Amino acid sequence: MSEHYESLMMEMEAILDASNDNIVIADSDGIILKASKNCKEIYGYDSNSIIGKSAYELEKQQVFSPSVTLAVIKKKKKVQLMQRNKDGGLIMATGIPIFNKKGILYRIVSFSHDLTELKRLKEDYEHLQQQLKQYEVEIQQLKEKEIIRNGMVIKSKNMQHAWELTERVAASDANVVLLGESGVGKTVFARALHQNSERKACPFIEVNCGAIPSSLFESEMFGYESGAFTGANHRGRKGLIEQADKGTLFLDEVGELPLDIQTKLLKVLQEKQITRLGGGKTKKIDFRLVVATNQDLKAKVKNGTFREDLFYRLYVIPITIPPLRERKEDIYSLLKMFLDRFNEQYYVQKSFNPKAIDYLSGYDWPGNVRELENFVERLVVTSPTDIIHVNEDFSYGIHTSETPVQHKNSIYLNQDLTLKEALAEVEKHFLLKAAKENKTTYDIAKELEMSQATVVRRLHKYQINSKMN
Repeated sequence: MSEHYESLMMEMEAILDASNDNIVIADSDGIILKASKNCKEIYGYDSNSIIGKSAYELEKQQVFSPSVTLAVIKKKKKVQLMQRNKDGGLIMATGIPIFNKKGILYRIVSFSHDLTELKRLKEDYEHLQQQLKQYEVEIQQLKEKEIIRNGMVIKSKNMQHAWELTERVAASDANVVLLGESGVGKTVFARALHQNSERKACPFIEVNCGAIPSSLFESEMFGYESGAFTGANHRGRKGLIEQADKGTLFLDEVGELPLDIQTKLLKVLQEKQITRLGGGKTKKIDFRLVVATNQDLKAKVKNGTFREDLFYRLYVIPITIPPLRERKEDIYSLLKMFLDRFNEQYYVQKSFNPKAIDYLSGYDWPGNVRELENFVERLVVTSPTDIIHVNEDFSYGIHTSETPVQHKNSIYLNQDLTLKEALAEVEKHFLLKAAKENKTTYDIAKELEMSQATVVRRLHKYQINSKMN
């Protein structure tokens, strides 16, 4: 019997020593009988210092805080609780009651596991997750910054190609012709060529060739000396070409240049010098030429309205800027960019609902970026609610000509309307559409996010017949 007891004790000691958890065995009175050697690592007290002591005493001394042994004695069932050691470490303790054959509590065995390191790892993990989320936000912000250059969204592959070519040739002095439809952003590209060149500290002179009357073109472009013509400034005046000295001269709508000015421009490009109107002296001019057109210059050469030799002078590096319908993946970013801009400008906080974004992203935008920008501004100003609703049944004002162009159930807002009148037209359109699709004024109110009383008043105001309740 003695040998069997000794064998059991040896096995128990081996279990106590081998366990990663701290194991404490107490009797039914809470007296500690056995404790693992790792007790000091978890509770800060050597196992020999607690053996023979009462769990009541140890709890008062906050060795076990609280004591799981005492909790088992009280409840007579398995108990699991969280403890704190003297250093503030977190410990999970599980106490198991052992009953004799008569059902009387005989022993309490408790297992304790230090969770301090696990808690620290969990906190580190959560902190790391927060950092990762912050990095994701920052990366997304950087991506958004990367795709918006000089106020231009550069996301689609064909737009990236045009922009990369622009950046590559910016440092050279080679003539560049920017090709593309009206409103695609040719001026933005021209300014980018200037800003990325060594001439960026010098003037960028923009000339709209289609906006200067033919009678004034020569004096505007080449300047004039005092007394050159009646009404001339007595001090004379620098021309636009001369103002671009050391900088960049940007000729927009270059296809509109009169033939006689084309001849003189060609001479300036060949000789890099100008003579003011009414003057005899020539002056050396150093400028980089960038031109833009939405016309087919080759066709103009064939029909004799554009000089062939000037065409080849200009057509050194052609860069084609794609229309918006060929880069629809850029539309969402453009919508967001313009919405943010006009929200700030008009001190509002409006946003598009998802259907509106889907609809606007699928539209062809014949007026390109300029039309989109103007349309977003119009929506921000005229939308009756903070959530902008534009769907396949409602796309007011999407057109570029003076004659209204209907785009699948759209309505046209006359450009001469006041803001108040435009808002009334929009509101009436919404009410008419909702009245057709709903059976009651309560349903209309729900769809339009208005009160039912307001719906009734507005239906009466616009004389929209309805037998609804």
